Amino acid sequence: MQTGARNLITDVAGLRVGNAQDAVIKTGATVLVGDAPFTCGVSVMGGAPGTRETDLLAPDKTVQKVDALTLSGGSAFGLDASSGVADALRSAGHGFAVGDQNVPIVPSAILFDLLNGGDKNWTENPYKHLGAEALAAASENFAMGSCGAGTGATLASNKGGLGSASMVLPSGHTVGALVAVNALGDASPDGQHFWASPWEIGGEFGNLGLVSTSPSTLPNTKLSSHNTTIAIVATDADLTQAQCTRMATAAHDGMARALVPSHTPMDGDLIFGVSTNTKPLEAEVADTLWLGHAAATCLARAIARGVWHARPAEGDTVPCFRP
Repeated sequence: MQTGARNLITDVAGLRVGNAQDAVIKTGATVLVGDAPFTCGVSVMGGAPGTRETDLLAPDKTVQKVDALTLSGGSAFGLDASSGVADALRSAGHGFAVGDQNVPIVPSAILFDLLNGGDKNWTENPYKHLGAEALAAASENFAMGSCGAGTGATLASNKGGLGSASMVLPSGHTVGALVAVNALGDASPDGQHFWASPWEIGGEFGNLGLVSTSPSTLPNTKLSSHNTTIAIVATDADLTQAQCTRMATAAHDGMARALVPSHTPMDGDLIFGVSTNTKPLEAEVADTLWLGHAAATCLARAIARGVWHARPAEGDTVPCFRP
């Protein structure tokens, strides 16, 4: 297996990612935007999701493409990050045309980071500004770890973070993943190895080796509701909205490989599936099978990379995997 040139979701040509964060609040937002609207589906497998405009991503709905996606901290307050993105896109003339009006379609998902040691005593919701700032910063290259939606993310034992990874399939299709890791559980059983290590490529998260023993006890958890891992998997393969949803569903396997436990009643685990529709499928059944596998693999790797790149900050409630 080989990664794309950047080993980021932006190896899928035409996609850009922007981050914005507030170090005092310990939170942030991340935006995925395309050179053109892109096909999008969604799969939710956690018990406590927080979302905006995900109903319209069902294959039977009128709008089949979206203008951007937003991942944000802030729990329900963070849904306002999409307002900042939508306002900026509308001002630039983007959006679904309705008469003489453009309505940007910006689905979003949030994670809970309100109890991470940051100052949450704001007088005005900061997320609309963070969303607009993240959109303005969108680029093919972006930072990972303690930035964007991963700024205030935590796990049971360590800080979480923003991660990304990519893969190029033998068919020539590229698949990438972007994730904000804020799980109830952990990405490591022992603080020395990652659950995702069997899928590591080129030492991208430390080349620490495989977990040596099987779990013999219940895994560490926060035992609370301030969780949720939210992600995007994307490809240049020409997929329908239904096929994007299936790719997102398959990608949940990667979340389960990299985070233990996953998909709990107190996680809102959600994955958007994206296609830029630029490369035709050659063998539809086989290609979509391997796209799902690649999405799961990329997501597992992206989760470990997000935790690996997290850095300490004043007021943290948990340490980083790498001190």
